[in-house]
Amino acid sequence: MARSFNQVILVGNMARDPELRTIPSGQSVASYAVATNRVWKDQNGEQQEQADFHNIVAWGKLAELSEQYLKKGRKVMVVGRLQTRSWDAEDGSKRYRTEVVANEISFLDRPGDEQYGNYDDSQDSPAKAKSGGSSKGKKPTEDSIQIEDLDDDVDLSKVPF
Repeated sequence: MARSFNQVILVGNMARDPELRTIPSGQSVASYAVATNRVWKDQNGEQQEQADFHNIVAWGKLAELSEQYLKKGRKVMVVGRLQTRSWDAEDGSKRYRTEVVANEISFLDRPGDEQYGNYDDSQDSPAKAKSGGSSKGKKPTEDSIQIEDLDDDVDLSKVPF
């Protein structure tokens, strides 16, 4: 079988606040959108701009941290993989949704009095970034917050949405 590669890196702004829910197994899942802009010149040499909105899904501790720290308008970098799900709608038609399953989220801005950091739940990285101490009630002294006990990968084909 030929090798393949599925990785997405998005840098953009949060288009809406994360929505956190818990599936029947007890696993946390957050969904939200990130907007990216592209700029180009048209045939007349005039600058054009278009926004694209990307659906993001985060699982486990990353989902909980997303809901806690990410808000509409924040600049973020999301690293993950593309996934397309399908289901039958009530009217009998087949529906599809393509989304980015996040395994790393980095804040690219520093809002006034909020905590900020980098979160990574990939298996290759233990996601134990440097921390200025406990994240409870303290400002980190560096740009990252420690994460421990990350959940194992979830087989999304078996998760009801």
